[in-house]
Amino acid sequence: MADPLPTSLPQDTAPPPPGIGQLFLGFLSVAVVAFGGVLPIARRALVERHRWLTPDEFTELVGLAQFLPGPNIVNLSVIVGARFRGIPGALAAFLGLTAVPAVGVVLAGMVFSRYGDVTAVADMLAGLAAAAAGLVLAMAARMAEPLWRRPQAHAILIALLAFVGIVATPVSLPVLMLTLGPVSILLAWWAQRGRP
Repeated sequence: MADPLPTSLPQDTAPPPPGIGQLFLGFLSVAVVAFGGVLPIARRALVERHRWLTPDEFTELVGLAQFLPGPNIVNLSVIVGARFRGIPGALAAFLGLTAVPAVGVVLAGMVFSRYGDVTAVADMLAGLAAAAAGLVLAMAARMAEPLWRRPQAHAILIALLAFVGIVATPVSLPVLMLTLGPVSILLAWWAQRGRP
């Protein structure tokens, strides 16, 4: 008697690459639920729910998205869409991510221009800013996880230099990125060459 077929795939089996419609709906779902901080929601969707990326791949792609000009999450959507389905995938992911927020921003701008001087509205915006800051800190901790899991001296050094450069120096972010980007690539290459 033949063994019955397994009812589910093993946990480490990667799902097939997403289609154009899946990219649109995946990023649309991120946009619809992400208020104040999109990267934590995007990480949960791309890494944990859909399993399109590993945690390390997500961190690497966010680093690339931050290095490029423009909003990080928009850059990330284009990179992920292009990775799986080329230009059509990039467009689908971009539209999925930006369609709902664009309408929301227009409506919020109309409401704020009319009621922005009301104290309750100002207090609400202050509360939203605090929540967004908390989401960014949580995301930073999740993205730093590979540094603590597999510590590499050059990666920790670059992370510390970036933190100090942003917090304690008057150096602009583009100059810092253009300086640390090539340095981090060279250090990673040098560390890789030293391995047997």
